[in-house]
Amino acid sequence: MNQSTIQLNLYTGKGQRLSDRNMSMPLCDWQPDEASAYDADKGLRDAVNVAISLGQPLLITGEPGTGKTQLAYSIAHELEIPGPFVFNAKTTSIAKDLFYQYDTLRHFQDAHTPGHQLEKQEYVQYNALGKAILLATPKQDLLNLQPDIYKHIPEAFISEKPTRSVVLIDEIDKAPRDLPNDILNEVLEMSFLIHETETWHKASHQFRPIMIITSNSEKNLPEPFLRRCVFYHIDFPNDERLEAIVSNHFGDLRFLKLAIAHFQSIRKMKLAKKPATAEFLTWIMALQSLIRDTELDFNHLTPEQKDIIQLSYSILVKSKEDLDFLEQQLTETNS
Repeated sequence: MNQSTIQLNLYTGKGQRLSDRNMSMPLCDWQPDEASAYDADKGLRDAVNVAISLGQPLLITGEPGTGKTQLAYSIAHELEIPGPFVFNAKTTSIAKDLFYQYDTLRHFQDAHTPGHQLEKQEYVQYNALGKAILLATPKQDLLNLQPDIYKHIPEAFISEKPTRSVVLIDEIDKAPRDLPNDILNEVLEMSFLIHETETWHKASHQFRPIMIITSNSEKNLPEPFLRRCVFYHIDFPNDERLEAIVSNHFGDLRFLKLAIAHFQSIRKMKLAKKPATAEFLTWIMALQSLIRDTELDFNHLTPEQKDIIQLSYSILVKSKEDLDFLEQQLTETNS
């Protein structure tokens, strides 16, 4: 995660243009959640390695913001393989959507355009699992397809040698109940049919993608699906793990232990939504930029520090009630 400087004098709310103040619009150089800085605990590392070895999907649960989604990016980064190819599950998703989509509307429009040569493959868009299966298919096998099929396959998914890749199916618990079982059948076979062109894509089981499937546990998933997955639950990090995570992103910070203790005390409060790891990292970045001195005691803040901490709470909480509650607690502690 890049270290950015937060400037509190850019927007004045009084109509004063930047050029009138001899200032210019800064670039945003903050890139959150870099894959190279991901820090998985031993249990998660073991679960990933088991899933890779067995060729089974890895089902990940945990609080929002604990790194479920970012895990897929970390795996692709470390193993230096393509992906992750992401599919965000929706209430309307069906199994076919994970492999491809057919642009029926554009096909209809082109069919009524004089002189347009219709080739059905032109309207196929490959999605996450479709891309993974294409990359797992030797180029020669793709060349053996009909010419009008091959020429519309994106070059990025034609590989001289087949390769494994990473597929992320995010928030599968939002999808209809039948979808998890349906996609596993297709992945086990490493094949799918494009119905509109009557084209089968099939690849070797040896190049099965590494599938990371996340769930927020909003509803129960089918038992047959669960039996065919490796499972891991990401617990919220303890103090030691939070220190390691922050060190990966920012290096050593003198106020870190105090900030962690304050953050953990906030999570224990009766808030509508507890802040998660992602918000914690953003909060630490903000504190690092805004707190210029190295001494920081949340129970004995200077007036300037108190103002900064109150400002920073808008990163941690997401409702007026929670924000008011935190500000009240801070005032009472430092009164």
